[in-house]
Amino acid sequence: MDYLIFLLAILHVYKALCAEIFWDTTVKLAENMTLECVYPFVGTFTQMEWFKISATERESIAIFNPTYGMVIRTPYAERVYFLNSSMALNDMTLSFHNASEADVGFYSCILETFPQGSWEKTVQVVPSESFEVAVSSNSHVVSESGKNVTLTCELQTKRPLQQVTWEKIQSHQIDHLTSCNLSQGRGYTSKYRRQVLSNCSQWVTRAFITLPHVTARDAGLYRCSSKASSGENETFVIRLAVTDGNTNNQYIHFVAGGMALLLLFVIIIATIIVLYNRRRRQKRAQFEESWETQNKATSNDRSPISARQPSDGAGEDIYVNYPTFSRRPKTRI
Repeated sequence: MDYLIFLLAILHVYKALCAEIFWDTTVKLAENMTLECVYPFVGTFTQMEWFKISATERESIAIFNPTYGMVIRTPYAERVYFLNSSMALNDMTLSFHNASEADVGFYSCILETFPQGSWEKTVQVVPSESFEVAVSSNSHVVSESGKNVTLTCELQTKRPLQQVTWEKIQSHQIDHLTSCNLSQGRGYTSKYRRQVLSNCSQWVTRAFITLPHVTARDAGLYRCSSKASSGENETFVIRLAVTDGNTNNQYIHFVAGGMALLLLFVIIIATIIVLYNRRRRQKRAQFEESWETQNKATSNDRSPISARQPSDGAGEDIYVNYPTFSRRPKTRI
C-alpha cells in the first residue's frame, strides 16, 4: 500500500514538472509594472492571494482579506503593493516597484468568492526583448460608447478553420481573450477583465467576438490568429475606436455652427457685391446723362453760320493815304 502511494506521489510530481502552464495575460518586464487581476462577475469576496508559481511550488506574495486587511510577504514587502484594493474589491491588481530579471516568470491571482467559489488568473512576465507587439491593423472599426461591437476575423482561406485565438494587443501587455478548437467545438475563455462572447462551432469559415457595451477602455488593437484544417496559419488585426456620444453631439453642433457662419459670410459677401455693382451702374448712368447734357449745351452755343474768309486777294496788303499835318508849337499869349 505504501509502495502504491509512493508511485502515485512520483506520478503527481512528474505531471507537475511536465505540465504546460497556460496564461491569460503576457506582461513585458519593466522597472515599474502591474499585473492585472480584475474579477469580471458579481459576487461576495472572502479572500484573495497572489502567488509566483513554478512547476513544483507556489510562492505566496501577498494576501488580502476584506475583514483582516492585507499582508505582503517579506521578500516582496518593500516593492509590491495592491493598486486598487481600497477602492474596489474586485480589482486586485498587483504593482511592482524596482522589478528585475528575477521577477520573470508566472504569477497566479486566486480570488475566493461566495457563492461562485474559486477564480484564478495566470499572468506571464517576459523579458522586454522577448515582448513584440509591432503589428499593423488590417481593418478599422468605430463605435459609440455603450454599443455592442462585433469584430469579425476576415480570413483569406476558404477551408474550414481548426483553431482560432483572439488577443488584445497593448504596448505593455497582451491579453488572451478566447481560444477555440473549432474541430471539436470546444472553447476556452480567459480571465479577461470584461465579458467577451465568441462563436465556437465546427466547420465555420469566419470567426468573431462580441464586446457588449463598449467603453473607451476597450479601444485598441485586437488580433485574430487562426489555423485551417489544411495547416495554414493566418493573422488578422482590427483597430477599434470608441467615441463618446456627447463628444459627437458637440462636434456636430460645432460643425453646424461653422457651416452657419460660413453661409452668413457668403451671404454678406454676395450682398456687398450686388450693392457695389448697383452703385457702379448708377454712377455710370449719371455720368452718361451728364455727358449728354454737356454735349447739348455746347452745340447750342455755337453760331449757325461760320465766318468766311475772302476768297479773292487773300493775303494782300492794304494801304490807306492819310493827309499830313504840320506840327507847330502853340504860341503862348
